[in-house]
Amino acid sequence: MGARWHILREEGALTLCRQSPPRFDVAAATELPMADPLRLAHQIRQDVWRALQNVRGFSPVVRIERAAEGTKVTAGGRVSGSVAPVLVERIAEVLASPANRRRWLRHASRVQGGEL
Repeated sequence: MGARWHILREEGALTLCRQSPPRFDVAAATELPMADPLRLAHQIRQDVWRALQNVRGFSPVVRIERAAEGTKVTAGGRVSGSVAPVLVERIAEVLASPANRRRWLRHASRVQGGEL
């Protein structure tokens, strides 16, 4: 059975979440060059999930917003229970990884025309 994801589009933003409404109990942010927002959100969601899949009740949320120099990415999600401070660090490490960023942008630039 395939996973169902909510794709919420607003003026200048796209949010990808498993549960609606989206909720950030834990989050980190970064900026990236402009790329297809939906492809970018899915790639980031996968890596954040891999980093936090052992956190009980974790459900990823990724928000891509138009920024002056590209896109602002906020990644994190819901956590049922207490949120350990180390979770923000783990998400920030995923977002800061040069290898991840190259792969995300390579994948998200394959299709042109993704609109925010």
